[in-house]
Amino acid sequence: MEWSIQEIARKAGTTSRTLRHYGELGLLEPSRIGANGYRYYDQAALVRLQRILLLRELGLSLPAIAEVLEGQRDTSAALRTHLALLQQERERIGRQIEAVRTTLHKTERGEQLMAEEVFDGFDHTTYEAEVTERWGREAYERGDRWWRSLGEAERKEFMETQAGIARDFGAAAAAGLAADSDEVQALARRQYDWLSVTTSPTKEYLIGLGQMYVDDPRFTKNYDRHGEGTAVLVRDALTVWAERNL
Repeated sequence: MEWSIQEIARKAGTTSRTLRHYGELGLLEPSRIGANGYRYYDQAALVRLQRILLLRELGLSLPAIAEVLEGQRDTSAALRTHLALLQQERERIGRQIEAVRTTLHKTERGEQLMAEEVFDGFDHTTYEAEVTERWGREAYERGDRWWRSLGEAERKEFMETQAGIARDFGAAAAAGLAADSDEVQALARRQYDWLSVTTSPTKEYLIGLGQMYVDDPRFTKNYDRHGEGTAVLVRDALTVWAERNL
């Protein structure tokens, strides 16, 4: 059984143009091209497209997806990995939903809230081991103490500031601004100032952090949801700013 490019695009919630682009990049070749020039896709192509879409959901760039697909030729093993990640994400989101439902219920009934209930699924200590490995135990403990000292409104303001910086980087990427342009360098300074609230970023720290935004899908996703290529622009902008100012 096979499907036309229009059918696949409709069922996958994407566009024929996107599928053709995937084909041009060697990510998703049609199983055959008809005499009329139409592209058709078989079951194997459907499975490959599912993997591409799952990796996109994780925030990977198209070049990174190409590397993953090339390195994971065992489709079953790759899908099992995807499934495990999705189940973990479903569990986390489920905990957040229950936390919000509990907060709403108790607030409406005037009942006492428990911090453990309110913040279930929002545990920032998830990255404890990673931060400790990258920048040392002192760096984690300093940041942890600072975070715990904040009130709810202060935490929200802190995260909204970063969200605004990410959105502005996305707009700059969409406008095609260069990493060393005055506008983008001003954004890099805002990012540095935001980071400086919890630490004293060195040149090496800032450049390494920018690279992590590109290499780690969790962080890439946070930027590239504002437009593909945003994380790369952030990395390049931070590198330029660090070289000039630190």
